[in-house]
Amino acid sequence: MARIELAPEVLDDFDRIVDHLSEFEADHISQRIGEIADAVQVLQHSPLIGRPVKGGKRELVIGRGSHGYVALYRFVAAIDKVFVLAVRSQRESGYKHPT
Repeated sequence: MARIELAPEVLDDFDRIVDHLSEFEADHISQRIGEIADAVQVLQHSPLIGRPVKGGKRELVIGRGSHGYVALYRFVAAIDKVFVLAVRSQRESGYKHPT
């Protein structure tokens, strides 16, 4: 079972997501964050489930539509560890910090 480690920048991503949700969906903040956290935990058992992207990274698609998010991560098989690098809404055009 792979271990999961969040990059420090992911906390900024969650802050940005919470700020957005508090503006438009204040009643569902904990539910949305919980959905993202639960989806990331799937990577413990299936670290290659995400779609491949350049640079040896992968993207895990979480939910869909206005409730959809994407987690950018890298799986290092040699140490059986998943490094979550960024999280964004599917509607955002890119990640907010360099990865």
